This record gives sequence, structure tokens and C-alpha cells, in this order.
Amino acid sequence: MASQQGENTASRAIMPPIIYGTAWKKEQTADLVEQAVRSGFRGIDTACQPKHYNEKLVGVALDRVRERGIEREALFLQTKFTPLAGHDPHNIPYDKNASLEQQIAQSFAVSLDNLQTQYIDALLLHSPFGPYSALMNGWRAMEAIQQSGGARQLGICNCYDLTLLKALYADAAVKPTIVQNRFYRETGFDAALRRWCDEKGIVYQGFWILTANPHILANTMIQTMAGKYGKTEPQLLFRYLNQLNVVPLTGTCSVEHMEQDLNIFDFTLTDEELELVRYLLT
Repeated sequence: MASQQGENTASRAIMPPIIYGTAWKKEQTADLVEQAVRSGFRGIDTACQPKHYNEKLVGVALDRVRERGIEREALFLQTKFTPLAGHDPHNIPYDKNASLEQQIAQSFAVSLDNLQTQYIDALLLHSPFGPYSALMNGWRAMEAIQQSGGARQLGICNCYDLTLLKALYADAAVKPTIVQNRFYRETGFDAALRRWCDEKGIVYQGFWILTANPHILANTMIQTMAGKYGKTEPQLLFRYLNQLNVVPLTGTCSVEHMEQDLNIFDFTLTDEELELVRYLLT
């Protein structure tokens, strides 16, 4: 499990090399998360955001797998605080009139209850918001949760502005150890941001990897390379990212694809092959 992080220091988050994402699963969430864990996933990503996640059903799935002998300590659970603008106004899991600090505390309490756990391995801010002073007030509230033992690591999602990320890192007492972003061409695949994260020991988690990149999966070179290793194109792309210290999120609803996504660690791309794939991501 991830280690606690001391003041003014950052330590690389410890997590499984691939994580199961639970967005958009709705009433299927419990069954799919249970199947993912039974297939071998040990990292689960969710959020206290009823608009896109059914976090309570993630907790139901965790209760089911516990009955099968997979205890909480064997799993890496990460959830998110979603700022007010990211919610369905008719289904907000905290008091919209409360202070930001109270909203974060309330959201975290709901997550603990939903997931039937006493701690979270990683608490992420679902998206940056302004002004910067408000963002830092929110981060301080998350730091208080981490320093009390409620969350072992802190991170941020949907942060594509490297200048903002550097400022947050510089001003934070508890440094972000995770950045979770959409991995797609429109942001240049976060190349500069990922390099900086590597320098700082921050784990970059990528989502929307397959959906946003059909041009990569359809590339003849990728198909040939996948055939060489007896793998699918998605497996090859996930393995490429994993060798670059990127942790992919996958939200597949297919048991076959779950098993394929987990079966990417029995081959290693050569330096030349890594460079060929990197060329497609420029």
C-alpha cells in the first residue's frame, strides 16, 4: 500500500500497474467491479460524483469480494472530491452552501461510508478550479485528511496546465503524488507534463486511452508489433505506457478484455520499439 507522505516531501505513490475505472457503470457497477477484482484487478478508481459514478455500488462489490477472501488491505482504492460545478445540481453528495473545506470533509465522509472503509489509498481532486487561492484552500483541506490518516496519498485529475501543477506542487505541504489525465492527441499526450511528473516522482495515470486513440490502434506498425508478441493492439499500447511509468485506467465491461488488460506483463518492448511507438504520440 502507499506510504504516508511527510510535510514538504513527495514519495512516489505505490499502486497496481493498471487500475479498473468505474465511471459510467451505473447499475452495473457492483457486478463489474466484483468481476474486475475476481479477474485480478487490485486497483479501483471511483469518485464521490453521482453524476458519473455509483460509488456506493463499488462498496457493495468490495463487500462481495471480501466474502471471497479478498480483504480491503489487498486493494488500492482511490476516490475523488468533485467541485460543485462538476455535479448534477439535483444530486450533490454534500451541502452546496457549506464552505469549500466543509464540502471536502463531507464528500470524503460519504466516500468512506460508500466504500465501507476506514481509509482511502489516494484522494484526488477531480479537477482544478479558480481562483488559485481557493484551489489552495481546497488542497489544504485535503492535506488535513491525509495528515489525519484518512487518505494515504493526494493527487489531482484533469490538470493539463503544467504551470498550475508546478505552482500547486511548490505551495503544497503534502505534495501531489498522482496526476490523472485524459490521454489524447489534443494535449500532445501530456508529453512535457509527464516528463516533469517523472522528475518529481509523481505517478501519471492515463484514462480514455483506447477510446481517444483509434488511430494508434489501427496503425499498421502497432498491429505488426502486437502480432509479433501474440497480443492485441490495446495490450501493446497499455504495455508501452506501463514501460513509461504510466498507469493505465481501463473501464472495460468485457470479462475477456479485463483478462487481456491484466495480461500485459509477460513481454517487454525493446528500446527501438518504444521509440517507434513514441513517434506516433507526437
